Amino acid sequence: MRLLHTSDWHVGRTFHGADTLDALVATLAEVAAAVRRERIDAVLVAGDVYDSAMPAGRHVAALSAALAAIRDAGARIVLSSGNHDSPARLGANAAFAAAGGLHLSTDALDPASWRTTLDDEHGPVQVLAIPYLEPLALRAALPEAGIATQADAMRWAMDAVRALLAEAPGRSVVLAHCFAAGVAIADDAPRDITAGGLDVVPTAAFDGIDYAALGHLHSRQVLAEHVRYSGAPLHWSFKERTPERGAWLVDLGAEGLEAVTWLELPVPRRLTEVEGELEALLGDARLDGTEGDWVRATLTDRLRPIDAMRRLQSRWPHCAEVVWRAPEHERSGETYGSLVAQPTDAELVGAFLGHVRAGVGASEAELALVADALARVDAEERDR
Repeated sequence: MRLLHTSDWHVGRTFHGADTLDALVATLAEVAAAVRRERIDAVLVAGDVYDSAMPAGRHVAALSAALAAIRDAGARIVLSSGNHDSPARLGANAAFAAAGGLHLSTDALDPASWRTTLDDEHGPVQVLAIPYLEPLALRAALPEAGIATQADAMRWAMDAVRALLAEAPGRSVVLAHCFAAGVAIADDAPRDITAGGLDVVPTAAFDGIDYAALGHLHSRQVLAEHVRYSGAPLHWSFKERTPERGAWLVDLGAEGLEAVTWLELPVPRRLTEVEGELEALLGDARLDGTEGDWVRATLTDRLRPIDAMRRLQSRWPHCAEVVWRAPEHERSGETYGSLVAQPTDAELVGAFLGHVRAGVGASEAELALVADALARVDAEERDR
């Protein structure tokens, strides 16, 4: 059996304010073409299908068309919800969709609904698509489970997965949307899963599974031969770790995982970063050929140039970000970005407590309460 591991489609997301829908539609059309060319049996989407819990009508229509094209190409689709998705909206009509070969997994509290059985000449493959797990919601619904962190939530979920697999032994694939231990965290990673800090799932949580298809990071990563992130099909930030965009081709044989190979997907517009004084950049022949790229310019002029974005866009129409870093900031060891960096919500609360207590900051217990409160607010905002 051949599977295609993808994730983080983020339908509806913009790139520094620029619409990306046409580029994403073209890339997903390449996925459908690859299904035919590579004889792919099923396409896996490990969370963050939409970028918003309330996608616009044209984004829903674009996703529906892309999924229909993949089905027409001959692959079944297994899709789980991520932290950007509204489980209720994404999972609407899941039973009806399953009859057409689209398997939507969005109910975090119903492990039985995570399972899809695929068959080949060697027998069944059990695909368990775990939706994004919100520890706060699980703790409220399952007080006896002792769930406080993402690691606890995934432990509970994988216990449920193994119980389901015990009922039907055989080859197994798990989809999950989380930070797993061992990832090379970069700025392309979404904001910390918990308000108080990074909460990681041990890679050992996926021991005994033939393949774990992970989502949540936007660049590909290999944590173990059978535990991988595919990354997103498009670049969503200048800070993403790898220039490649694509998906993992996963081959399962009679005894389990046989091979995993990288399938390149086209990059509609490359990312380019340029640095220097404005006039020098505008005339730099070494940058010829980059005019069609997304460009992030770091300007090092002694004084902030006037109308810098308009002038940069005269050469690079898709210049999306301008940063000014004056030389005096470099000499002082302080970058311009650090001068204007915005603190996290948890840092703001901690700074306030330190202020009103004459320098005595929050205790660990207080920080935990703050993290819970902020996570609750985040969860309520996503469910609106």
